[in-house]
Amino acid sequence: MNGSGSVPLGVDSEVGRLRSVILHRPGDELKRLTPRNNDQLLFDGLPWVDRAQDEHDQFAAVLRERGVEVLLLADLLTEALSVSGAARIQGIAAAVDTRRIGHALGQHLSSYLRSVPPVELSSILTAGMTFDELPVDTTSTSLVRRMHHGGDFVIDPLPNLLFTRDSSFWIGSRVVITSLALSARVRESSITDIVYAHHPRFRGVRRAYESHTAPVEGGDVLLLSPGVIAVGVGERTSPAGAEALARSVFDDELAHTVLVVPIEQRRASMHLDTVCTMVEADAVVMYPAIQDTLSAFTIRREDNGVSIRGADPFLEAAAHAMGIGKLRVIDTGLDTVTAEREQWDDGNNTLAIEPGVVIAYERNVETNARLEASGIEVLRIAGSELGSGRGGPRCMSCPIARDPL
Repeated sequence: MNGSGSVPLGVDSEVGRLRSVILHRPGDELKRLTPRNNDQLLFDGLPWVDRAQDEHDQFAAVLRERGVEVLLLADLLTEALSVSGAARIQGIAAAVDTRRIGHALGQHLSSYLRSVPPVELSSILTAGMTFDELPVDTTSTSLVRRMHHGGDFVIDPLPNLLFTRDSSFWIGSRVVITSLALSARVRESSITDIVYAHHPRFRGVRRAYESHTAPVEGGDVLLLSPGVIAVGVGERTSPAGAEALARSVFDDELAHTVLVVPIEQRRASMHLDTVCTMVEADAVVMYPAIQDTLSAFTIRREDNGVSIRGADPFLEAAAHAMGIGKLRVIDTGLDTVTAEREQWDDGNNTLAIEPGVVIAYERNVETNARLEASGIEVLRIAGSELGSGRGGPRCMSCPIARDPL
């Protein structure tokens, strides 16, 4: 058993019965979004925060009703900051960017942050801080302060923390701390790193792949079966990141095959899990427009290193690697316009809580109906406000414990 909690930690599939998961309830960081900055902060609109919180609470409640332990990232961060001085130092160092705000102002800010209680520090690290909120008036000593508007951020908010899948994910009994591709999200990894390094729940947990250069994001990684991993390469995960992840998990004997799957580099398909997720051990729901064109390079562990072949059709390569005759695709049967709309609204981004049972946004009426027609139980949640950041139930969850298949 890894960690100090009651649930054994580890994940070897997408569909094994979910026992424990990390979510992040949206907080004040979403209130920082404005028409001036929402594009830069990767949101397509300004969510109604109270409603987004209600929707997220419903999501957490559905999980708890099905016996899943829900851990909230903000609570874990606060608890880690409470028990570890090193965690405080790490969080402050990551948040205070002296290259941008200058050494003098950086010193003032760091000194202040060292004095605040853990719960307040946790809030600042996630929700950010404006120049107007600085506790010390530095207008007479800091040119940076004089030249910024009061509403500018001295510490940037992290509204995308909502999508806990991306900054960490598990392969077997080990956790991967990722390197996120876009500047608006880079610091998210420091938050998850603090939690895994300093929270008592994760004492003794070992790390898998860690890279500070080649981007890999958790939304691009699907655990197709024990030992078989698919990694999307597109807007957020680079070829170098995918290859480095493959070699690392081979070295740690966490997998024997990695399928590298090229996807379009555009907002609508930012991650592999926006176009394809697993709903049973041998079945996926997939955006129909890419079903016949999705391909994969197969990287295998060999006695003398690795071998790379392909590209081959993804569905064939996946079935072969998984040792099954065919990977079943849920035929959404949608017309082109409806399929595109529901893919944009994360219709293919489902979270399996056990084989054949998934959580999905209620708004994707046609996709959900086709899933149910194929024998999949769909637990519907609201997502009108949560979806403004372009992420569904899978994006919003980091499973840390599943039953083995």
